Amino acid sequence: MNISATVTLKQGRDHSIKRFHPWIFSGAIQSIEGTPEEGDWVQVNDAAKKPVGFGHYQKGTITVRAITFSAEAPSATIYAEKISKSYQQRKETNVISEFTNSYRLVHGEGDGLPGLIIDIYQHVAVMQAHSFGMHKDRHLIAQAIIEVLKETVTAVYYKSQTTLQTNTPNEYLFGMAAVPHAALEHGNKFLVDWEEGQKTGFFLDQRENRKLLGEMAKGRKVLNTFCYTGSFSVYALNGGAELVHSVDSSERAVEMTKKNIALNGFDPLQHESFDSDTFNFLKDKSGVYDLIILDPPAFAKHKEAKHQAMKGYQRLNAEAMRVIKPGGIIFTFSCSQVVDRQLFYDTVVSSAIQAGRVIKVLNHLSQPSDHPVSIFHPEGEYLKGLVLFVE
Repeated sequence: MNISATVTLKQGRDHSIKRFHPWIFSGAIQSIEGTPEEGDWVQVNDAAKKPVGFGHYQKGTITVRAITFSAEAPSATIYAEKISKSYQQRKETNVISEFTNSYRLVHGEGDGLPGLIIDIYQHVAVMQAHSFGMHKDRHLIAQAIIEVLKETVTAVYYKSQTTLQTNTPNEYLFGMAAVPHAALEHGNKFLVDWEEGQKTGFFLDQRENRKLLGEMAKGRKVLNTFCYTGSFSVYALNGGAELVHSVDSSERAVEMTKKNIALNGFDPLQHESFDSDTFNFLKDKSGVYDLIILDPPAFAKHKEAKHQAMKGYQRLNAEAMRVIKPGGIIFTFSCSQVVDRQLFYDTVVSSAIQAGRVIKVLNHLSQPSDHPVSIFHPEGEYLKGLVLFVE
């Protein structure tokens, strides 16, 4: 790799990189030798000017995202080496199987590649950059994906227009594939549109939580709010739910849900979709459902919005607790990274007080093993969930 500059850290501010934390903040930098452009590789020195790592440079609060933590400069095989390790972990932890061919191959900092997301949908890799360094190296990364997964991946799609301020269009870097594309998850089929859908096309982080829901759905009347592509609904029906209703304010999401229900061969009389705001939909539904899923989009994407977001989570959970049948179950989630696990828990407690119902916590939920959290980077945990029993 071409190293364009050297970043030297201040005395007392070099501990975090020595503890393998990948973020180097602007306030920790003593000096920069050279004139790096955004996305360039840079060497990082400690306060004694000894090299301790290498990473991508970017203007902003997080100035360097460290990718290696040694004095030795990374070689051109760095991406293939890291992607190979990630792939082996997915195989060894049984994420990939004959029943599941869609998974996250690279989860940013959790896999030692900060700023990079790679999701696999059967034979297609969808790559998303969250840093200019990964954007700049996108062709090298695509080559590494093909090198490591050459027997399974036949196309690499780059989708970063919404994550970076760049004029580079979303495009295929290798091969091509038709969308929507049927993906398999624990034996359930889902149509994935990585070109037009949200994020990389599907929310793979709820896979194991969906499986748990399916195991609890038998004989229940289920409401799936913020349903998006109806993934929880499919699992509920496969688990033997008596009835499933899916709600989303997006007409496109509702149509995709209907397609996924049909794709899995379920009786149309068992399922109905509603194009509606969730709060409005819940108003007159007291005693109708005995299993409710609350999986809203991130109410807070930055710290300034956190207070208002907590009001939203509190109102949503209190309303679901109010209307659910006695003996009902609620799956409730927050995917807001700025909302930590304790704050989310406390907010759900306040919802229970507001609803006046007796609540038991059955399970604490998180993201699956293909969305790993580096023990040195706890900020990587973003998905929080609770399974609640409502007396």
